[in-house]
Amino acid sequence: MEKQVPHPQENLCPPRVLLFPLPEQGHVNRMLKLAEVLALAGLHVTFLTTPFIHNRLTRHNDIETRFASYPGFLLKTISDGLPEDHPRSGERKMELFISLNTVTKRLLKHMLATHQLGSNLSPSVSCIIADGTLAGFTTDIATELQIPILHFHGFCACAFWACSSIPNLIVTGELPVRDMDKLVTGVSGMESFLRFRDLPSFCRASDTKDPILQGIARETRHISRGQGLILHTFEELEGPILSHIRTKYPNIYSIAPIHTHLKLKLKLKHANKEVSSQPFNSLFEIDRTCMTWLDAQPLNSVIYVSFGSTTVMTNDQLMEFWYGLVKSKQRFLWAIRHDMVHIQGEGDDGKNNIPAELTEGTKERGYMVGWAPQEEVLEHPSVCGFLTHSGMNSILESIMAGVPMICWPYHADQQVISRCVSVMWKIGLDMKDVCERNIVEKMVNDLMVERREEFQKAVDDYRRLAIKSVSEGGSSYSNLDRLIQDIHKMNDKFPI
Repeated sequence: MEKQVPHPQENLCPPRVLLFPLPEQGHVNRMLKLAEVLALAGLHVTFLTTPFIHNRLTRHNDIETRFASYPGFLLKTISDGLPEDHPRSGERKMELFISLNTVTKRLLKHMLATHQLGSNLSPSVSCIIADGTLAGFTTDIATELQIPILHFHGFCACAFWACSSIPNLIVTGELPVRDMDKLVTGVSGMESFLRFRDLPSFCRASDTKDPILQGIARETRHISRGQGLILHTFEELEGPILSHIRTKYPNIYSIAPIHTHLKLKLKLKHANKEVSSQPFNSLFEIDRTCMTWLDAQPLNSVIYVSFGSTTVMTNDQLMEFWYGLVKSKQRFLWAIRHDMVHIQGEGDDGKNNIPAELTEGTKERGYMVGWAPQEEVLEHPSVCGFLTHSGMNSILESIMAGVPMICWPYHADQQVISRCVSVMWKIGLDMKDVCERNIVEKMVNDLMVERREEFQKAVDDYRRLAIKSVSEGGSSYSNLDRLIQDIHKMNDKFPI
C-alpha cells in the first residue's frame, strides 16, 4: 500500500491542513474563509484549487498578498482535466465531476505521496478537509495514504439529511416523485413540512438510476468513512435535524457562520480595531459603484437581488423578475452576471428590446451591476430585503445582516433551504417553481411593507442566536475550537 511518509521533524511543526473545495464560487468562498480562520489559529494551510479558479481569484483579488502574512500558507493548483474554455456549468457541469474523479484523483494522489503540497517546515499533509461533494475519490486517496480526512459540506443540515435519505426514499418507493405537493415521510424529523417539491433538485429525476441522483447518494455515503463532518450551519438554527444526522455521522462540527468567525478573528488580530470590510474571495469582478448608489438611498428602502454564481435563467424569466421589481415601486439593487441569461434564440442576448417602462422604472428606483460585494451590501443600512437563489452562504450572510429573504431556488440544496426559510425559520418567503411578475411584485411588497415587522423580528431573533453561537463559549465557537484541537491530535498521531 502506497502511503505518505512524514518527515522525521514534522511533528515539531504545526499541522499542515490541505483544503480542497469543489471549484465553484460558493464552495471556494466558504473554504477560503475556513482556510484563513485555521491559519489565524496557527495551523499551516495548503489551499488547493484548479488553475481555472486560481486565475480568476488572482485576477479579481489580491489573494497572494493577503495570505502571505500567514506562515506556512500555500496556494497550490491541480488540473481538473478540462480545457480552459470549457463552461464547467449548466448542462455540462457533469463533465467537471467526471474529470475530477478521473484526472484530478490520479494527480492528487501523486501530489500527496510526493510531498508536493507541503513546505520545508511542514512537508507532509497531516489532515485533509475536502469538499463534501468530492467525498468519494478524496476519501479513497486519504484511506490509501493513511491521512485523516474531514469533509466540509456547504449544505444546511436539512438538505444534507435529505441527501442522506435518498437510498431510503428509493427503497420505500417515494422516489421517483409522483406528487410534488405531497409531504415526504422518508426524511425523519422533516415529515411535517418537507414536500417532494422541496427535496434537492436532483430528486426530481424520473428514473431512480439517474447518474446524478445515484452520484449524490454515493458521495454522501462516503462521508461516513472520514474522521468527521463539518457543516455550514449552527446548532440554534438546525439543532433537531443535527441530532438526526448524528445517528449516522456522530462527529459533526457545526461551525457557521464562518464569515463571522473570520471577521471577529481578524478584528482580534488587528488589536480589536473594527474591520471595515471583509476580504473578498470573488471569481467575478466586483462593481463597487453600487455602494455609492446605496449611500444615496433612504434607510431600509432597498431590496437586494442576486441569484448567485451559477443560476441560469431564460430571457422570459429575467423579464418577469424585472417587471415585478419595477411594478412593486420599491427600490432595488440587482447583481446580474453577464452569463446569467440563457440565450434562447439567435440574436437574443437578454438585452435587446427592453421596454421603456423597465428602463425608466430602473432609472428612477433601481441600480444594476454585474457583481456586488454581497456581505457589504447586505450590511448596508438602506437594504431591508434580499431576493436570493437561497444558497447557504447567502442565507447565513443575510441572517447575520438581519435581512429577511425571498427565495427563488435554482438547484441542489437550494430547494430544501428555501422551504426552511419560509416554514421552519419563518424569516422570508419561498417562490420556488414560480416566475411571474405579479407574484414577484406581491412578494416584494409583502417582505418590505405588509409583513415587514413579522419577518424582521424573526430574522433578528436568529441573528442574535448566530452572534451568540460564534461568541466565546457559544456552540459554533466551541465546535470550531474542537475542530482545531482535533486537527492537532491528528498530527500527533500521524502514522510513522
